[in-house]
Amino acid sequence: MIDDVVRRVLDTTVIAHLATLLPDGAPHSVPVWVAAEGEHIAIITGPGYRKTRNMQRDPRVALSMTPIDNPLEPISIRGRVVDWIHGENAWEVVDRIAMSYIGSPYPRTEERMIVLIEPERQTVGM
Repeated sequence: MIDDVVRRVLDTTVIAHLATLLPDGAPHSVPVWVAAEGEHIAIITGPGYRKTRNMQRDPRVALSMTPIDNPLEPISIRGRVVDWIHGENAWEVVDRIAMSYIGSPYPRTEERMIVLIEPERQTVGM
């Protein structure tokens, strides 16, 4: 279940940082758009990205973000990838997220998919 404070932040245009694990165990961190999708956290990715390959191999992830209106209240989430959404179903979620961030549907220049993350630990504040 997503914490109420975390859900409020996910409903904004916050940029989250997604940490995944490289094959050698080293961390790999990238900024991502995020949104709540039911009781999961949704991020957009594509099939050839390093983060995608990392999550396919090892579903453990961490996310960090700071609310736009309160950058001194960090949010940390640990969880795991529990589902991948492809095709037209993915584009519905991709476009909903894109509308929030850029005010228009996501360009159809490359294949996109949605990763659903189940939060296992959520920390708000220091």
